[in-house]
Amino acid sequence: MQDPKSDRMLRETDRGSRGCNGWRRGRWAVACLMALGVPAILSGHPDAPKSPATELPPVNPPKRYEIKPTVPSTDRHTPGKVFLERADRLWTDDSRDSIAYQILVGNVQFRKDDMFMYCDSAHFYDQEGSFDAFGNVRMEQGDTLFVYADELNYNNPEEMAVFYGNGVEEVRLINKEVQLTTDVFNYDLGQDLGYYTNGGTLADTANVLTSVYGEYSPATKDAQFRLDVVLKDKGERDFTLTTEELLYNTDNHIARIVKPSVIVTDSATVYSSNGMYNTEADTTRLYDRSLIKTRRGNTLTGDTLFYDQTTGFGEAWGNMILTDSARQSALEGGYGCYFEKEDSSFATIRARLLEYSRKDTLYLHGDTIRTYVQRSDSDSTHIMTAYPRVRFWRVDLQGLCDSLSVVERDSLMYMHRHPIVWSGERQVFGNVIQVHFNDSTVDWAKLPEFGFVAEHIGDEFYNQLTGREMLAQFVDGSLSQLDVSGNVENIMLPQENDSTYNKIISSTSSYLTAHFNDSTLQKLTMWPDVDGTVTPLYLAKKSIYYLPQFKWYEALRPKDKDDIFNVPPEMEALLKEPDPGVRRRRVN
Repeated sequence: MQDPKSDRMLRETDRGSRGCNGWRRGRWAVACLMALGVPAILSGHPDAPKSPATELPPVNPPKRYEIKPTVPSTDRHTPGKVFLERADRLWTDDSRDSIAYQILVGNVQFRKDDMFMYCDSAHFYDQEGSFDAFGNVRMEQGDTLFVYADELNYNNPEEMAVFYGNGVEEVRLINKEVQLTTDVFNYDLGQDLGYYTNGGTLADTANVLTSVYGEYSPATKDAQFRLDVVLKDKGERDFTLTTEELLYNTDNHIARIVKPSVIVTDSATVYSSNGMYNTEADTTRLYDRSLIKTRRGNTLTGDTLFYDQTTGFGEAWGNMILTDSARQSALEGGYGCYFEKEDSSFATIRARLLEYSRKDTLYLHGDTIRTYVQRSDSDSTHIMTAYPRVRFWRVDLQGLCDSLSVVERDSLMYMHRHPIVWSGERQVFGNVIQVHFNDSTVDWAKLPEFGFVAEHIGDEFYNQLTGREMLAQFVDGSLSQLDVSGNVENIMLPQENDSTYNKIISSTSSYLTAHFNDSTLQKLTMWPDVDGTVTPLYLAKKSIYYLPQFKWYEALRPKDKDDIFNVPPEMEALLKEPDPGVRRRRVN
């Protein structure tokens, strides 16, 4: 090794008190300049040039002796002891006011237990075991831990080592497949913990992390980062995690989220303040109402979330909400999951679907709600199903049934087993109800097997209409025409000019067509053969007030968006009965 140069010695003096032993350097620079035979620049040195104008009295320099380094035979595992293992040259100072240290030059080696430290030159404070090391500094522990630096200040009583780069090359810590780089690295040997405070980078086989502050424990492989933390993948996976504080383990490559964080991948963006991110498996487990936004624009949130970025599978527990931006809907539940690649979802435990494409939101509940894509060789379509005990509510529309499905391709909604729909004072029920939508607005509704329409007009009086098949057509959401075919039966109380009712009309036919204006009956036509009676109201017996299939299900009707979760006993009993069409055939 080459001896230190004079400019290096002066530079070290200027660095002052930066290290744990830096305050000792002022005297050391002078001592080294003279000991190494550098031309004297201090007045009073015997070899200094004399000024022609002034002759200063001579100053006797301190006496220094170059001695042969010796290696003590003491047990190298003596607790707290630092040993000088070797050096090419060593100087000592016997002046009364000198600081008690030795100047070591060339192939310097120290040892503490199983830790070895190497450098070009050093100050060794033998009594306390501290030292300052300069040039090609290297610290080794076994074959697993290495630290490389330009300078090292080691305070043995505190077991604190501070490593410095030289402005061009940074300090490097290598622990097997982990590498940490920074300008200044503090290493607490007692706690086996290293840290930096002015920016650094930690890289392992999977990821690269940068931050202003960072800690790393070689023993546990745990790391902690604070301020402007960025975690990136080193391989082909594309993700970036940004936060202000992060815990990380270089063995299992799991990041622990403890502050508001954002994870951006090629499949989704994750927002969380509490959770675990397994960067190797590309999965996250999140808490405290975290949020996942997929590339489709859908969002998934819940009290607890699990998300697999590779498969696009998300799972949520506790107040789950899955939004579908394209369909302007949201799915809620106590538990739910989402398959982004398959564009499918599932919800249960107070499951509720919100459809808000119109001014008024539709709220729909079923014990289980699913959405999925049905594919065939020639086509595919998105389907939503809800079952059993389905109930829905909107300001202008309420309903229930045992199961419900919506087929996106056909814009059709199917209500099965005891479907009932209310709108204002009008109630419709049947065996099956099919509803067609045009831009989220009802276009037509069909009851293909059996249908019954009842309208409450006051007290115990109801207009009623039934038949084997019904087709209702709507304009701007209002009923415009109703066509009934097969076994048509009708009971009507026409309103007089003074808005009173004084007669009941009962009639039967094969076909019926009714025209409406703003859902108000304007004209009714029955054909080809019509049988009927007109009975003054004051002569009418209650036996002719109702058709055989009449039933008014007001007690089952949802009252608001939260009442859809309350399934009354009457609804439970109804769903156990045979379909209305079956009851009708028994009556006939």
